[in-house]
Amino acid sequence: MNNKEKKVPALAFCVLLDLVGYASFTVPVLGEFADIIWAPMSALIFFRLFGGRMGVFGGAFGFIEELLPFTDFIPTFSIAWCMRYFGKKDEQRIIKMS
Repeated sequence: MNNKEKKVPALAFCVLLDLVGYASFTVPVLGEFADIIWAPMSALIFFRLFGGRMGVFGGAFGFIEELLPFTDFIPTFSIAWCMRYFGKKDEQRIIKMS
């Protein structure tokens, strides 16, 4: 494992963060204003969790996704978890095969 590469965060934590992002749907008008506060927090948390290029691109995507109306349904953290978790398995499989 590369020193710059971060470990896979807990799936439950990623799902919880996605649920926090979904929570703005529960309050019809105030929800979009809550996204203004959650968007930068989400981007920072994403960057800290995943780090590297994935953290930068995913954080930027999550920031934009939270600010745009009606896009809160995208489970950004869970998708990134899947990419990181299953990507690790593929890399390890390739190393073992060679």
